[in-house]
Amino acid sequence: MSELIQHLSQHLPPNQIIVDDLRRLAYGTDASFYRLTPEVIAVIENEAEARAVLQTAKQHNRPVTFRAAGTSLSGQAITDGILALIGEGFATYEQNADASKVKVGPGIVGGEVNRRLAPFGMKIGPDPASIGAAKIGGIAANNASGMCCGTAQNSYRTLAGMRVMLADGSTIDTEDHLSVDAFSRSHAVLLGELERLGRDTRNNARLADRIRHKFKIKNTTGYSLNALIDYEDPIDILSHLMIGSEGTLGFISRITYNTVVEDPFKASALVFFPDIRTACEAVIRLKPQPVSAVELLDRPALRSVDNKPGLPPIMRELGEEAAALLIEVRSATVDGINERISKVHRRDGWRRHR
Repeated sequence: MSELIQHLSQHLPPNQIIVDDLRRLAYGTDASFYRLTPEVIAVIENEAEARAVLQTAKQHNRPVTFRAAGTSLSGQAITDGILALIGEGFATYEQNADASKVKVGPGIVGGEVNRRLAPFGMKIGPDPASIGAAKIGGIAANNASGMCCGTAQNSYRTLAGMRVMLADGSTIDTEDHLSVDAFSRSHAVLLGELERLGRDTRNNARLADRIRHKFKIKNTTGYSLNALIDYEDPIDILSHLMIGSEGTLGFISRITYNTVVEDPFKASALVFFPDIRTACEAVIRLKPQPVSAVELLDRPALRSVDNKPGLPPIMRELGEEAAALLIEVRSATVDGINERISKVHRRDGWRRHR
């Protein structure tokens, strides 16, 4: 037994330390096509265990990667060092009386959060395609979004607070003023640097404008540098930098979301076009309309599903340059959904592209 495993064994029970070849190989990949076999898998069920893993990793000079459900398409959930697997102990859930806020742990599945919020007509803002399997830890750490939330309802924009652990094992709960006060004293240098970075960035008009432009559209490349211009309080900067940081800045042990309304009535349409250019021109005309989401599908995408039950046979007869738009509208009422459908159908210029 290596010294690394021996030290982990001092803090974790045997069933939470995985060293056998088969399971390490299984956890050597996520939903991406990358593979890195972890040296050891440490299942963490609480903050104390997470802190112990970080301290052990530092002592043995090993990298740590946090893994929730492993639905990442880009390899963020794999490592050849210590893989900290988030256990069921972090699958926590708490909401306020009117469900306008929900406080959840990184180990709960996003779809389960929405299932519990559904009776109140609410949901969390981020809606990645994998929400039925992805856990909150990955959704927040990757700023995962989806078709409908865009940049207005993702984790960054709907963040109400978080509890985060840094590499030195310290924690801060941004919703607890005592925790914030203590962290402000113990990490005054860090917060001072964040405050300076934000001030310098905002004072650099060219840089600030470039960052604003970069984050006007959906963008999860690199860190959330827009935090430096969106916020002045270093605590707000710190918490928003955590969103999308992929676990490289800290471990989010709990996050509080401002929830959003889940419209009960939805309607969708699949509209075909002779080529992608025409489809893109139609998107421009749809932009001012009351649509919730529009997804572009090129010919290979259409061909990959044209034999699925329920899809129109005409898909198999489309030309090689054909494209399609999947359009969705939503509303709180039946009259509202019908009105929005009518507006999309009536749009002058839109009919020429159907």
